[in-house]
Amino acid sequence: MPATSILARLRRRDPGDAVLRRAARLTLVASVVFYVCRYGAGSSTLATYGLFGTIAAGAFAQLPGPAPQRARILVTALPAVWVLIAAGTLLAGSTWSAAGGMLVIGFVVAFAGVGNPRLVGLASAFQLFYILASFPPYEPGTLPERLGGVTFAIVLLAATEVLLWPDPVPVTYRQRLTAAADGVAAFLDVAAQRLTDPHAAPAGRDPRRERAYELVAAAELGRNPPEWAPSAAGVQDRALRICAAALREALAEADRLATDAPPEPLGDLAAAGLLRSCADTTRAAGRTLTSGAPQVGLDDLDAAIERAETAYHAGTGDGHDPPDVPRLCRDATALALADHSRAFAVGVRVATGSRPGTEDARTGLFEYARHGPWRLYWWQFRSHLAPRSAHLHSSLRVAVALAIARVAAGLLHLNHGFWVLLATLTVLRTSAADTRTALRPAVLGTIAGAVVSGALMLVIDKPIVYAIVLPLTLMLAFGVGQLLGPVWQQALFTVLLTVVFAQLNPEGWRLAETRLIDVLLGAVIGVLAGVAMWPSGASHDLRHNATCYLAASADAVEQTVQAILGGGAPPERAFDRVRRRMALVASSYGQYHAERHHPHRQQVNWDAVLSAGHHVLPGAESLLRRNPPGCLAGWPAAAAVLTDSTARLRSAYDDVAREVAHDRAAGPRPDPTGCAEDLVRIRPLLGEKDSRSVRHLVEVDRWLTGLANSVGRIHPPGDSEPGDRRGVR
Repeated sequence: MPATSILARLRRRDPGDAVLRRAARLTLVASVVFYVCRYGAGSSTLATYGLFGTIAAGAFAQLPGPAPQRARILVTALPAVWVLIAAGTLLAGSTWSAAGGMLVIGFVVAFAGVGNPRLVGLASAFQLFYILASFPPYEPGTLPERLGGVTFAIVLLAATEVLLWPDPVPVTYRQRLTAAADGVAAFLDVAAQRLTDPHAAPAGRDPRRERAYELVAAAELGRNPPEWAPSAAGVQDRALRICAAALREALAEADRLATDAPPEPLGDLAAAGLLRSCADTTRAAGRTLTSGAPQVGLDDLDAAIERAETAYHAGTGDGHDPPDVPRLCRDATALALADHSRAFAVGVRVATGSRPGTEDARTGLFEYARHGPWRLYWWQFRSHLAPRSAHLHSSLRVAVALAIARVAAGLLHLNHGFWVLLATLTVLRTSAADTRTALRPAVLGTIAGAVVSGALMLVIDKPIVYAIVLPLTLMLAFGVGQLLGPVWQQALFTVLLTVVFAQLNPEGWRLAETRLIDVLLGAVIGVLAGVAMWPSGASHDLRHNATCYLAASADAVEQTVQAILGGGAPPERAFDRVRRRMALVASSYGQYHAERHHPHRQQVNWDAVLSAGHHVLPGAESLLRRNPPGCLAGWPAAAAVLTDSTARLRSAYDDVAREVAHDRAAGPRPDPTGCAEDLVRIRPLLGEKDSRSVRHLVEVDRWLTGLANSVGRIHPPGDSEPGDRRGVR
């Protein structure tokens, strides 16, 4: 039976009934608002703005978080809604003033999400409020009714979000980080056990290792919905991003230590003790993200780091005995891991509302936490005022398309011109390919809905009938239509508009014809704007920004090594360039994930490309804390080796940048080598200098090797298994 088949399809697409619950809330609120305003108060203006306020805030706004948070966002957004409606009302007297306002407001609303991508979910709703108010009739005197209808709708919608059929709260990003911290801590225990007793833990595919990689991969920004991912410019979101990067790097170092475990038990090894302290701190800090427990202390970890540094210094030998190279490697790797674990713990503190300590705030990693939210937002805003910013391109595309649509609707004197802009907003996407994809269901659905609507208007001309079926059409449009697909959704939405306007301003079957013409015009404008303005979407910007990001990272590496060799000052300006490029590439990456791509062109492993860049900044800052500028000055042999290694690494960055720029897959690269093998090149130098200089040389060489390994993780997506040693997928 067709009905049975449709019901089965709905259950498969909405197993938890989340869409239907949301549609039921929206139907109830829209029906109550429309009936009270249209038939209770007898005002078409109240009813129009009340109903469309409900639809804009309830259907077009994509709000994050649990029900109380969504309700709070709706109420907090009311002043902005009032401003937009007032501006549209006052500018509606002239087509050109309304179009100019649309250009400015369309850009500002879209670009505002640069500092907090969660605001993008409100952008379409905000634009609809201005669009509705900016069309004739020009009646500034009705502004109180317009504001009253919208306020009534949004307040009632916020109340139902909390009180009626609240959605189950999905797994939050903080919960994912907590799980990832537990997984990494469990594997740190394994790595510590293998250092002291390599026969006690399996050397192969340890399940705790596999689980740690899976949990860390689940915390990648690209694997989380934009409304949940911590991608805003604020202090807490920045701290959560640092936490995720720190866990990823700590896991990579722990994997290296577990692989380089000594063949025989070594007893009380300082590196093993440090790993256990890192595990305890990481586990405790991760749980404070979701449990509300007191902040984890860092005294035990700092004491373990001090003990490990003392042992590390002793492992360089006394100038007569040769240094213990394997132990040097393990101790250097363990100290690097401890830096990441400590960064994670401090990041958790900042993310839960505390300020970093004086020592942590002095480093570039947490320097931002000393500034207020408006300063951070301005930095993010300024970094995206760049010719290659995907967010800037997207905002300009939307603003220009809506302004052109407003001019066309005004010059053609369309009675329902806001449908033109609504269609443009519905069709327009960030790339020409996505715009063309959205065009077909919009046109086919509108044609089908117009045919059905026209037939209904020919047969039924009594408004009371449409008043009775309004709740049914609301439920079909926002519940069943969303589950069945875009064509159904557009068709049922067209029927819904016919039902509404049959009660507000009856025009007979001509209303369906008007709807079809307006949608076709808006779709054409949307397609032309999508094709003419940056049609490649975020992919071109992402390639360019990633290329510049890799180049800036390579510059930072070169300047860091030169500073340690005594050839320059600390590379603070290079670090700043990396941070600015990081903001641009992160924005492009987020938009790229929301677009459709040709399957044969998805060759670049973007997660690995970004990870290769993310490895540079915190590692360089940690390296300079323990190896101050000039600490290896006056050692020509070490300078020659490190300069050669840096040049090879720079060449690798350049190779990857060229591959990324041409959207090609990176060629196969070797797996990371063992730690002791990494020091073969500098082993002849380890007896030439005092123990402190040897320690500095080992750490710098280890850092460069780690960066080379991160570049080596960049492969085509299908070339390696998830969670293998080449990196988290």
